[in-house]
Amino acid sequence: MPLGALYADAIALLETAGVDVSPLRDGSRKLVFEAPDGTVFITTRPSDVPTYVEAGSADIGIVGRDVINERRPDVYELLDLKFGECRMVYATAAGEDPTPEVIARLGVLRVATKYPGIAEAHFLATGRQVELVKVNGSVELGPLVGLSDGIVDLVATGRTLRENGLVEREEIFHSSARLIANRVSHKLRAEDIDALTARLAQAVAAELS
Repeated sequence: MPLGALYADAIALLETAGVDVSPLRDGSRKLVFEAPDGTVFITTRPSDVPTYVEAGSADIGIVGRDVINERRPDVYELLDLKFGECRMVYATAAGEDPTPEVIARLGVLRVATKYPGIAEAHFLATGRQVELVKVNGSVELGPLVGLSDGIVDLVATGRTLRENGLVEREEIFHSSARLIANRVSHKLRAEDIDALTARLAQAVAAELS
């Protein structure tokens, strides 16, 4: 279970699908919870969800597509859960797009991001050389203080970009929460995992109807 922005929606969807999530609602600071039916929930930061699932410490997990694309874990992606929707974008300071001029003059674009794997893959796929600056805090600062020519970041409404004088130049991909499974677990517990996936798919459809 991913702590943070996806947590509440993940609990709600599981509950709609008939999963007993009562232990997750008790307000405890524990990281591992066991439901009366024996289901064990592990709560962790979103970026670590694929690690636990890939290693087999968890059979399944819920995580954003942004984390999957950045970490590229060896797992099965079973279902788009349709919540936590946002976009991965390339943005620069408002005004004329500096990207073509920078590439023509220097041959390389400097980009600040929390997602170096995604950013590098995007620019190389479009034939542009990129120098990445890994940041962990407010990535929007990059173009404002001369650290970078632009940024690659996850946005929902785009409000933070606008408030900092940045504009979106390119959408890299659409992101939402996904259900992933350990490859071995999916073979050994195929019936259970497929049944839960089907129930979640029905719950997603009901939420969207």
